[in-house]
Formats: sequence, C-alpha cells, structure tokens
Amino acid sequence: MLDFIYYPVSWILWVWHKVFGSVLGADNGFAWALSVMFLVFTLRAILYKPFVKQVRTTRQMQELQPQIKALQKKYSKDRQRMALEMQKLQKEHGFNPIMGCLPVLLQAPVFIGLFHVLRSFNRTGSGMGQLGLTPEQNAAIGNYAFSPEDVQSFLSARLFGAPISAAITTPQAQLEAFGLYGTVPTVLNIAVVAIPLMVIASVATHFNSRASVARQSAAAAANPQSAIMNKLALWVFPLGVLVGGPFLMIAILLYWVSNNIWTYAQQHLVFRRIDAEEESKKQAVIERRADNAPKPGARPKLDKKKTSAQQPSPAVDAESEDAGSTDDTDSGQSTDEGAAGPRPKPKPRPAANRPKSNKRKRR
Repeated sequence: MLDFIYYPVSWILWVWHKVFGSVLGADNGFAWALSVMFLVFTLRAILYKPFVKQVRTTRQMQELQPQIKALQKKYSKDRQRMALEMQKLQKEHGFNPIMGCLPVLLQAPVFIGLFHVLRSFNRTGSGMGQLGLTPEQNAAIGNYAFSPEDVQSFLSARLFGAPISAAITTPQAQLEAFGLYGTVPTVLNIAVVAIPLMVIASVATHFNSRASVARQSAAAAANPQSAIMNKLALWVFPLGVLVGGPFLMIAILLYWVSNNIWTYAQQHLVFRRIDAEEESKKQAVIERRADNAPKPGARPKLDKKKTSAQQPSPAVDAESEDAGSTDDTDSGQSTDEGAAGPRPKPKPRPAANRPKSNKRKRR
C-alpha cells in the first residue's frame, strides 16, 4: 500500500550500501550502519529548503503575534469574523502556516518507510506485519530494491556482534534467523550497542529542543500553549527515546542519532544565515535614514510651495515701480504741493510682505 515510500527509501539505502560496501565489504556491519546514516543525511538534504521555510514561517509568526492577539481580542465573540480576518492578515503578509509543519510531515513517512524496509530484512516473526517465513525462505526472497544476495549480506552483518535490524526486545525465534549467516546474537550483544545509542539519541534530542526554545521570543515563551510544548520537547520527548529504545531496532536508533546530528548542525547554520540577513536589512534601513537626514550645519530645503509663495509676482513688481516713479515726480513739483497740498502717501506694507523692487535697490 505504501510502496511509493518503501521503494525510494530502499533505493537510497541500496546506493549508499554499494558505496560503503565497495570500501569496507558488503557484509561489514559498519558499511550497513553508514548506509543508514547517509540515507538520513540524503533525505534531510532534500528537505533542507522546507526546513528554511519552516524557520522563516516561525519568525514571521512571532512578528505577527501582536496583530493576531489584537484580532482575537476584537472579535472574541465572533469566531467566523475572526477566522476571516486571520486569513486576510495571513494573505497580506504572505504567511502560510502549513510551511511551519511541512518538514515534520515529510519526515514522518520517511521514518515509517525506513522502519518497514529494515524490518523486512527479517520476516521470520509471526507478529503484526510479519510474514512468518522460515529462515531459509526469508533469505531467498528480495526486499524491495535489495536482491536475495543483499538480504543475506544484511543478515551476515554485525555491529559489535549485533545485527542492526535487531532490538533488545526481539523474540528469540527471530534472532535464530541470523544463525544461518553467523552466530545467533544474544540480548546482551544487542543491549551493548543499543543502550549507548539510546542515551546519545535522548541527550541529542534534549539539546536540539533547548536550542529551539532559546531562540523563541519572550512573548512566545510566555504563551501557555508554547510553555507546554517546550516542556514536552525538553523532557518528555527525550525520555520517550529512553523508554521506547528497547523496542526499536539498532538501525532506527542510528537513524535517530543521525537525524539529531544533522538537525543540530542545520539549525545553527540556518539561524546564523537568517540572523545575518535580518541584520543586513536593519543596517540598510539605518543607512537610508542617515542618507535622507540633513547634514550637520546644512540649512533644510524648503518645499516648492513655500518657495513660490515667498517669490514676488510680476504684478507686484510693476506696482512697486509705479509707486517709485510717482515719488520721483512729486519730489520735483513743489508748486503743486503748495497749491493743492501734500498728496497722501500710501500706507506702508508690513516688512514681511513688502516686495523688494529693483528701483529701491538702486536708490
């Protein structure tokens, strides 16, 4: 039913086994362990861009929190209107909440596919999902992209004496299937390899969660729902790895450790890059403001309207010239003044509104 997941996962694992098997040997346990680890690295590299989108979406969500809270407060009694306004806000800012959980959604089928492919190397069990084959039948049937010879190579491989498809709780009947291609592993052999991997996976999960929580804003951390999720990520999920570790194959524990190693490195790389981008944007805004601000000691530029209002119009200049010529004529005709009396002079204009004429400048 999920062959569209199982086949791609098995093909990637097959390629890496051919690479490391050509160097270390096809039946070498480290070749199979490295194949599983690089399968994880390959899938995480494919999911790199969705992870970056997730980080940007989370940052954007934190920036929109004040507006979201305002909408929730404003439309607390109208759920339908609140949902419409939320969609409008998300559309205006290009915010897509699905991108925040896309990497997790994509990793889930990969984990299921890897678990099923690794489990299908040994189909001698009779439990749920097992075929109940005999060891001879199991070794003669291929496993998706792997041929029967590859299945036998996997059954022959040991990592410090333990098959990587075995778990601490694997029934003894299933462990007998490994006896055709080597010694039958014991629970102690498996525990010696599985328990250190469980501890490393648990500690790595805790530190990755701590790094994510440390990057949250104060407002996001104060949210009750975020506080609950932070406690789950910091303590419950790592504890779940320890509790569920005995039921997981060694290969799945390798997957968990490899996934955490990649996550730790990728988080620091992506967050450093995004922080540098945001810092450069802030510097660009500061530089633009500095360029637009007046320089020290420079007079601010007036607007065009103010400048045109202060310039005298041609009509006013002509009127002032006529007034000046009338004054010159009156000063030369003393007889008229004596006969008709002094002519009343026009009222002086205020100094701020009086236009400056060219004649007065010459006088």
